[in-house]
Amino acid sequence: MKHVVGVSLGSTKRDHKAQITLLGEEIIVERRGTNGDIEKAVELIRSLDGKVDAIGLGGTDRWFFLGNKRYTLREADRMAKAAQKTPVADGSMLKGVIERRAVQYIRDEEKIPLDGKNAFIVCALDRYGMASTLVESGCNLRIGDLAFALGISVFPSSLSTLRVLAALLMPIISHMPISMLYPTGKSQEQIVPKFTSVYEWADIIGGDCHFIKKHMPDDLSGKVIITNTVTTEDVEAFRSRGVKTLVVSTPEFNGRSFATNVIDAVLVALTGRRPEDFTPSDYLDILTRLEFRPRVEVFQ
Repeated sequence: MKHVVGVSLGSTKRDHKAQITLLGEEIIVERRGTNGDIEKAVELIRSLDGKVDAIGLGGTDRWFFLGNKRYTLREADRMAKAAQKTPVADGSMLKGVIERRAVQYIRDEEKIPLDGKNAFIVCALDRYGMASTLVESGCNLRIGDLAFALGISVFPSSLSTLRVLAALLMPIISHMPISMLYPTGKSQEQIVPKFTSVYEWADIIGGDCHFIKKHMPDDLSGKVIITNTVTTEDVEAFRSRGVKTLVVSTPEFNGRSFATNVIDAVLVALTGRRPEDFTPSDYLDILTRLEFRPRVEVFQ
């Protein structure tokens, strides 16, 4: 039996464990939070090293992929390197594949109209595949990277602008503490409405669930949310605000969807390959074999 553990900087309240069967292989899948404590996460990764088949790195990204460019977040890289034997997957490349497929799925299979719709991606650096596919599908774009990561209320409308900003800012951002860039620990449980006008402008809101929730207003009537890693509480938070359709890019196991880093670690354990050996086409092939499809919930 395979054993996969996702080590997250997120809250322990979101911990979950499931036993699943994929391609005839039994797998125990766990998510363990560390409440934003990086040193605790490093020690947990060290304690799991050599004892499990794969480790997921959650609550952060080790790498960001923008086309052919790859940017490294130094603090996350240090966490990943705490394991010397067990492969550590952060889901960054898989994310681009799985969320591109999610947009294509709702467009082509669910027949959700995208052409001409307003799409707000809370952090496109983290969701480049989603953002680019929405643009290819005819959406008008607003990007929240500057606002959500740095607190600058500017919302670029093109991916070319994002690429320029990334080239200019990532050499600085890559050395910043994760806690300054992303909700970790108890801050994941806090919702402080902000940037309301861009939420109201959007027909579609996409990106990391914690980022979407971080500043969402009380009214999201008629919106389509595209995200992942939702708990029952997250689903209710969206439903109670009037969200029309919730699209979750990762599959549900025992009543809970796991983060992309955990799914990435599951694929690593299944194949016996290290994360750096995968290509986007490799991911696409195994996702097709597993018949992974987005979860779509229509509330209205």
